[in-house]
Amino acid sequence: MSEQTRILLAEDELALGTIVKESLETRGFEVCYAQDGQEAKQMYLESKPELLVLDVMMPKKDGFTLVKEIRKMDDRIPIIFLTAKSRTEDVVEGFGYGANDYLKKPFSMEELIVRIKALLDRKKDKSASEDVIIGEYKFNFSKQTLIFDGSEIMLTHREAQLLNELHRHKNELTERTLILNTLWGNDDFFNARSMDVFITKLRKKLSLDEQVQIMNVRGYGYKLVC
Repeated sequence: MSEQTRILLAEDELALGTIVKESLETRGFEVCYAQDGQEAKQMYLESKPELLVLDVMMPKKDGFTLVKEIRKMDDRIPIIFLTAKSRTEDVVEGFGYGANDYLKKPFSMEELIVRIKALLDRKKDKSASEDVIIGEYKFNFSKQTLIFDGSEIMLTHREAQLLNELHRHKNELTERTLILNTLWGNDDFFNARSMDVFITKLRKKLSLDEQVQIMNVRGYGYKLVC
């Protein structure tokens, strides 16, 4: 697996967390390790991981609550729950909150690695071929392209990220702070100005369809109307 693959691990048991972190790192993963849900949320916003491995029972913020919050920002990132709970209703509840997989303690590292690789491969295959419709446009996030009337419009990586974030909340208000923290890592003045520039560029590239608009809700955020 590529050394560039970043995983966020949240586990409040230090001994177990350290073992899992070191085992993943020996297999070429980059691991961000948090010991509570609140710290994990901050690391998620700052590190932009490609997959989450989360304990359910954590101090400050439990895994279910954390996943509910993350799914409002990203409905595609693969999530694996680690838990000592074994009741069927707990497993069902975990999937209901948006988990992709569920591993009961105690577990073997080999099993965890297999599940991680399977989810990452599935994510790669899906994103490479998936187009979404935005008015008369076809948008491919992975390829960073817009197709309008057979013509291809290239997007920069940041433009594709921003359009993808707006599209996930299409026809709804997307708060400025949410976009900034998700894509830029913080919502300071300079990042806000940078985002405004990219919004202007996206509006120009989407101007071929009059039914597609990025509306500015002053003081709150943006809304992609399509």
